Amino acid sequence: MKKTMIYAVSCLFAFFFVTALYAQDAKPWTIPDKYKTMKSTVKAGDADATALGKELWAKFCKSCHGSKGMGDGPKAAMLKTFPGDFSSAAFQKKSDGELYYMSFVGRDEMPNFEKKITAESDRWALIAYMRTMKK
Repeated sequence: MKKTMIYAVSCLFAFFFVTALYAQDAKPWTIPDKYKTMKSTVKAGDADATALGKELWAKFCKSCHGSKGMGDGPKAAMLKTFPGDFSSAAFQKKSDGELYYMSFVGRDEMPNFEKKITAESDRWALIAYMRTMKK
């Protein structure tokens, strides 16, 4: 029982240590003004757009960001920075345009997806799906 407790505490400490390292590497995004005011063309609750967004998520985003946007995808451990928790209030309060810029223009380890997801309607569908990840 004592060994189990020591193991559990060690694992918890390791988790918090790694989380702290990720937090240190995170730097704020600089979003150009033209993106800050962009509005999604997808209406909230549009089931077809959200379903399309889910398909795009599985194809392009899940490997790093995880199936539920928690930043725990299989490739996340190989990144220098934490891919983000899309369910967090901080993420969800970002404007549609900020999410658009972060998702499709990218920076550093977040690649540019403008040539992979070319249709504006697909891009907004993906953002609509990201909005479903809130806690």
